Amino acid sequence: MPTNTSPLDAPAGTRPFDAIIIGTGQAGPSLAGRLDAAGMRVAIIERHLVGGTCVNTGCKPTKTLVASAYAAQMARRGADYGFSAGPVSVDMRVVEARARKVILDSRKGNEDWLAGMAGVELIRGHARFEGPGVVAVNGARLAAPRIFINVGGRAAVPDMPGLAGVPYLTNSSIVELTTLPRHLVVVGGSYIGLEFAQMYRRFGAEVTILERSDRLISREDPDISDAVRGILEDEGIQVHTGADQMAFKRVEGGVGVTFKSRDGETEVVGSHVLIAIGRRPNTDDLGLDSAGIARDARGYITVDDRLQTSVPGIWALGDCNGRGAFTHTAYNDFEIVAANLLDGEDRRVSSRVPGYALYIDPPLGRAGMSETEAAKAGRPLLFAKREMTRVGRAVEKGESKGFMKVVADAETRRILGAAILGTGGDEAIHGILDMISADRPLDELRWAVPIHPTVSELIPTLLVDLAPPTD
Repeated sequence: MPTNTSPLDAPAGTRPFDAIIIGTGQAGPSLAGRLDAAGMRVAIIERHLVGGTCVNTGCKPTKTLVASAYAAQMARRGADYGFSAGPVSVDMRVVEARARKVILDSRKGNEDWLAGMAGVELIRGHARFEGPGVVAVNGARLAAPRIFINVGGRAAVPDMPGLAGVPYLTNSSIVELTTLPRHLVVVGGSYIGLEFAQMYRRFGAEVTILERSDRLISREDPDISDAVRGILEDEGIQVHTGADQMAFKRVEGGVGVTFKSRDGETEVVGSHVLIAIGRRPNTDDLGLDSAGIARDARGYITVDDRLQTSVPGIWALGDCNGRGAFTHTAYNDFEIVAANLLDGEDRRVSSRVPGYALYIDPPLGRAGMSETEAAKAGRPLLFAKREMTRVGRAVEKGESKGFMKVVADAETRRILGAAILGTGGDEAIHGILDMISADRPLDELRWAVPIHPTVSELIPTLLVDLAPPTD
């Protein structure tokens, strides 16, 4: 592709660009920067807040809140470390202000970055397709031979009896709370719900989790689900799994949530309710049908291995394509598209190794396949597991809950996947993630000489312990 291209020949009254980007999430500004450097004229359209989910309602504020909750918990544990911090109280106004500052600073950083791109125009408004290469926004029509959709997603709100008639929170609104809930009922026992459950328990709220499945974070292996449940229950969080047929109603003191389980029908009354059952893509009001852009049954834009949609010249990046649900996968979408369009490469989504973290304390770091997924492949396998009580760094920090485990292919000697549920697990997992990505035999990592004392130093030892399943 030439670096200097002429804008699309457009009908009268239509503004021509070399490229249009819809959405300013993780992939959008980075792609705008690459296209600008290539000499293109780019329109990037944002209907709400620059920075997308990560900056405004996702990673930035939630991990800031997690840090505040961790600090409060460590202060309560002062006696374990030989000091007294006195009674711990949390001022939610200060906690929220700290998170809000992180949001605003990051948002401004993105806005300033875009403003510094000579060939990029930030247009604030709601973009809708009028055809395969034409987008309308603020009453104007824009045209380009390349359009990139980066519109992200939002909290899914289920059609549950009574829910529409009661106040409830989502991940977007809960980060704005400046008062502490008396009792937070979290509907959904997966990643988002568990992070908020633990942080608000540590802020001082009573917390109850209601999960429809038989266990928390059901995509994980059962031993991880069980360990995470134990960690949360140890902090006084009430967990109800198998909670079905939920219904909501206003009651004195808040919201009553009834559900059925193996124990019969139960009612929990919360001052606040958080709905955290998943996400849905922001693709329902973009006029995609006018451009012939296909979506799947859940509303995600269907893309091929290079992130192209069903319409030539249109790509979908980030959460809206259903090929990843994280900031880092959205950024990798940008990398794939930029490399293919500008660098003459042939990068594909299928080459991406899954990796993610659950930011409870201790965190869960995951790379590659789960043990359950690997077992379904029908290959000869090797397994190893080590409790964090046998990791010196964890013991020294007084944070020895959890374990680390790895699964490998017995014939190819490749690591298939790993999980580290323990202090530093979100960082230590990268050594394994890099090995899987590099497609190198595990024996090479076995002979690494890691730094002591760290969590990562036990990874080579874990690999030495690999053995066939005993059952």
